[in-house]
Amino acid sequence: MKIIIAGAAAVLAVSLLASCATMSEDQCLAGAWGEQGYKDGAEGLTMSRLDDHAKACAKFQAAPDVDAYRSARADGLSSYCTPERGFVEGREGDSYQGVCSAADEAEFLPAYRDGQLVHAAQAAVESAEAEAERLSDRVERLVDRLDDAERDLGKDGLTDEQKTALRDTIRDLRRDRERTRREADDARGDVDEAERELWRIRRDLIPVYGDW
Repeated sequence: MKIIIAGAAAVLAVSLLASCATMSEDQCLAGAWGEQGYKDGAEGLTMSRLDDHAKACAKFQAAPDVDAYRSARADGLSSYCTPERGFVEGREGDSYQGVCSAADEAEFLPAYRDGQLVHAAQAAVESAEAEAERLSDRVERLVDRLDDAERDLGKDGLTDEQKTALRDTIRDLRRDRERTRREADDARGDVDEAERELWRIRRDLIPVYGDW
């Protein structure tokens, strides 16, 4: 049994290492460093990404072509460091790693921040909707529990103590139900407010970046 467990752990460790590798054996041996550099630049990755590739390829005795990678990465960055891409990156909640030149950042960053406004507004809507749904579900559960308690109170053969306990339970459930209903109403108001804010942001930014 110990041998089986150890073997399973070894397989898991290898699979985890493979999942962390940035390049496969075929990619390393093919030596397409220009292609990889362009891809990384187009994704807005820093030069430190080359270190990760070098580590992944070291076990295959494949060394990176630094010059080819750096040159192609610069070309990839030219497609990344644009206002259009900045807006998309911000809207999708992706982080910016400071890879653009000062000149490109002058246009990239304002668009990126506009995208972040959209991302935050969309997240606010989703959060408000989740809270409204949670409270609505809680109201339904309280109604079910209240129905059960009222039904139990109508049963024959209950002692006075049991009746008193059920009446107390019913009173507490009714109070909790009404409070939760008010909270659910407030939460639905929060959804409406969040949706209005998102609509306002979309109204202002669609003329600049197009619909999305």
